[in-house]
Amino acid sequence: MTRGGRQKDHDDGPERKCIVTGEAQPASGLIRFVIGPDNQVVPDILGRLPGRGIYVSADKAAIEKAAAKGLFSRAAKQPVQVPEGLAELVDKLLARRVVDLISLARKSGDAVTGYEKVKDWLSKEEAEVLIQASDGSERGKSKLSTPHYGNFIGWLTSEELGLAFGRQTVIHGALGAGGLTKRVVEEAQRLKGMRIGASDADRGGRGRRKG
Repeated sequence: MTRGGRQKDHDDGPERKCIVTGEAQPASGLIRFVIGPDNQVVPDILGRLPGRGIYVSADKAAIEKAAAKGLFSRAAKQPVQVPEGLAELVDKLLARRVVDLISLARKSGDAVTGYEKVKDWLSKEEAEVLIQASDGSERGKSKLSTPHYGNFIGWLTSEELGLAFGRQTVIHGALGAGGLTKRVVEEAQRLKGMRIGASDADRGGRGRRKG
């Protein structure tokens, strides 16, 4: 397992080449785009839209470069229209995906929120993932540590986490070893690439120090 939480094995699926970096990597670390009927570039977050896929690293700078340098047209071998604010749209769609997955995990009993409940899960080693809002108090967040060999998600806002847990805002959350946990971690890694940068997407995913 990498420090970012992704397994370095075939579970990531077949590799695809980023049209910006030229590097091949598992599709789980890339954003798939397709060309719609109106010749417009469409982000395919779930990877289910029909058409030939065009892949870009899950990184804001890479997507912005692909849009600015005409790399989508080159990859599609035809003129295409790139919507304004494409990177921001991808960020929004990925965040919504992560929020929805956490919400499903909560409804299945595989996620909890609230400092005391999260602390309890961590102490009992029931938590596999520690989730903390990016805009929460650093002093308060430092009192909880990432599970040993677990993962840390810290780039969703308190309002986004609130949506996931059915509250106005949430600072602390945890995921158990449920069926959706691995998927949450994978999608959160792509969002991390958008918000922090791909160079950091495989670092700091676990082992968050206490204090």
